Amino acid sequence: MNNMQYPNVNAHLHTPYSFSAFNSLTEALDKAKEENVKVAGINDFYTTDGYIEWRDEALKRGIYPMFNIEFISLQEDDLKAGIRVNDPNNPGRTYISGKGLKCPPVLPEPFATELLEVRNQSDIQTREMCGKLNQILDRNNAAFNLDYEYIRQTQTKGMVRERHLAKALRIATCEHFDGNSVAISTFLEKLFGGKKPKSEISNHAAIENEIRGNLLKSGGEAFVPETPEAFLPLEKVRRIIIAGGGIPTYPLLADDANGNFTDFEQDVETLAKTLIERKIFSVEFITTRNSIEILEKYAGYLFKNNFVVTFGSEHNTPAMEPVELFARGGAPLTPILREINYKSACIIAAHQELVRNRRHGYIDAEGNADILNIDGYIKSGHEAICKTTVSYSR
Repeated sequence: MNNMQYPNVNAHLHTPYSFSAFNSLTEALDKAKEENVKVAGINDFYTTDGYIEWRDEALKRGIYPMFNIEFISLQEDDLKAGIRVNDPNNPGRTYISGKGLKCPPVLPEPFATELLEVRNQSDIQTREMCGKLNQILDRNNAAFNLDYEYIRQTQTKGMVRERHLAKALRIATCEHFDGNSVAISTFLEKLFGGKKPKSEISNHAAIENEIRGNLLKSGGEAFVPETPEAFLPLEKVRRIIIAGGGIPTYPLLADDANGNFTDFEQDVETLAKTLIERKIFSVEFITTRNSIEILEKYAGYLFKNNFVVTFGSEHNTPAMEPVELFARGGAPLTPILREINYKSACIIAAHQELVRNRRHGYIDAEGNADILNIDGYIKSGHEAICKTTVSYSR
């Protein structure tokens, strides 16, 4: 692969199977094809339900499908020490992805039950939030309420999350006031306790974010905190991912717009050492969060030290952004970043193919990475990706 133009890869895309900027899974893949993305990874919270559709629809478009999942876990030691990991507001809370899981999805017991219980806890929380929103609506003499089951059936592929509630409230409000922006703004101001909306009513994504921020996030009147049962320990999540055939992957926040880092991520060498101790040998970045300089520093160091390093766009908010990846401010990825992303995607592709054929992939049953054979995984993964993109795009 010397002197080649590395194909576009987006290894982290949420779909309506959790929450997404896209109205459908196929819309995500259509946009990926339009933007010449050759490898695309579904990456929904707590579910593999979209895998088969993702596989079939991606292949129709000549896109190599990657099968991923995302969890929110809790690392007790970090919580006790007050260490912010990759949630800047909640010490100990740790987002973890799995890359390259089996498709069709297979998860043995007790892991399947543990995953189902986490989904049930999420459902309990969002139901309570919906109930609180209805109490706020009733108190403000609204002529409508939100129907939780209707939201599930019309706006989701099974899981209702707080962003669905914000979207449902925005839609119901706009419909009730027949699109009258003055009346909608006045009504939202009442719901927000006298705080006027900052965004134009026509900016649906921004209004939904304001509803979420004012009512559903911590401090909001409809906020419901997660119970301890909503978070599995980090090690248990790691085991679930391995049991599903995947590679445990740590999503980095890295630098924010002000150049700040969480406690856990502020030194890349210490970060790498800690991840290795926790048997996590793969990381990912949502590139629009970060500067090119930090992406090159962190991704470069981690890749040189035998981490799989992939990039994604997430699309886990109402705002529609490109599927082709850019850094903060729309800066294009540099050649070295494109190389790291593609070669890492090749490792995951090789892992997927091996696991699909009931063989050991890049990690073993304990999660140890086969770093001595990285070049072989890159080569065979590249072949699998090329076979897919050439065979199905004719």
